Amino acid sequence: MTIGNAPKSHVPTRALAFGAHPDDIEFGAGATLAQWAAQGCDVVMAVFTDGSKGAWDRSTDRSELIDIRRREQSAAAQQLGATEAVMMGYVDGDLWYTPPVVEAVCRLIRLHRPDVVLGHDPWKRYRLHPDHRHAGFATVDGVVAARDHLFFPEQGLPAHRPQALWLFEADEPNLWEPINVGFDAKMKALAAHRSQWESTMGATDEQGWSLFVDAQAAKYSADGPPQTTAAQPIKATGTIEPTLWESFHVIDEV
Repeated sequence: MTIGNAPKSHVPTRALAFGAHPDDIEFGAGATLAQWAAQGCDVVMAVFTDGSKGAWDRSTDRSELIDIRRREQSAAAQQLGATEAVMMGYVDGDLWYTPPVVEAVCRLIRLHRPDVVLGHDPWKRYRLHPDHRHAGFATVDGVVAARDHLFFPEQGLPAHRPQALWLFEADEPNLWEPINVGFDAKMKALAAHRSQWESTMGATDEQGWSLFVDAQAAKYSADGPPQTTAAQPIKATGTIEPTLWESFHVIDEV
């Protein structure tokens, strides 16, 4: 669903999503990606950092945590129907917006040649985590670099111009994607990040997880377009099922 002069949604042939940490893409765009994948889109997920600071337990071994989070990300990607999860290998909490990081984004875009690139909105106000800010800016600049052959010519890769850039966690969304069909896959992908249940999802057991899923459904139901009365699907029981949404700021003049 679009508002005003915002771009229209469509199912791309190829999509490349960038996230700062394991599970960030799932939170920001997981259901949308799952719906695209189910309709034949080739979805690739690229995660900037290794997730090595994502633990509260002081006895956690960092190298073991890196391996756990890599395996969790792979399992989550499978739940969404993604063809690949690329771990870019930067240290969690130490990601910086630098030319080498932009070059790495540019390289992945030129290799995978997506129609749509997705990433964090770097202009989100009062954003606390530096990795999200730096990942967002590196993604935006990587899109610009990938389209012009004089950026990073040493890569030896042909330039590629995506059709659109979709920014999740957007301060000013201009596109709302209904996600009822993909919500279950989104939750299953997030569930694959078991190491983050307590610290990120606030769940220590299956009951806690169920409460988290209910809270997420309420959140994405309230995240719809403003001043819009959306059609509500009717369940077989006759009850009304609220429409769930993921919101984005879409830049379609890339």
